[in-house]
Amino acid sequence: MSGFDDGEEEYRGVVTVLLSGGEQEGTADVRAHIAGHFSPHTGDYRWKGRLSASDEITAAYENGVREVVVRTPEGHEGTGTLDAPNLWGGHPVSGAGTPPFAVPEVELDD
Repeated sequence: MSGFDDGEEEYRGVVTVLLSGGEQEGTADVRAHIAGHFSPHTGDYRWKGRLSASDEITAAYENGVREVVVRTPEGHEGTGTLDAPNLWGGHPVSGAGTPPFAVPEVELDD
C-alpha cells in the first residue's frame, strides 16, 4: 500500500470481519480501506489495509485473535492477519491470496 491510486486495486467501504480463534468469536461491521497487487516475486496476490476503530475487533485482538476473514457486501472475502491497533484505535490487516474485493480477470495469451 504505497499511497493508493498508483496501479493497485483497492476497496473503500463497509466490510464484515469474521473473528475466530483465541477466546473471542463473532463478527464486526466496520469501514475499511484495502489495496492490493500481484507480486511477481512471490507469485501471489498481496493485500493490506486498515479497519476503522471497533471495540469488538480490539477485544478479539486482545484475546488472541490474529487470523480474520474480511468480507465485502458483494460477497468477496479474503483471509488476513490482524495487527495491533493504531493510534486512532483502528487495526491494520493484511493477507496473501484471494483479496476481499473484486480484481480484474487476466487472460493469458497462448
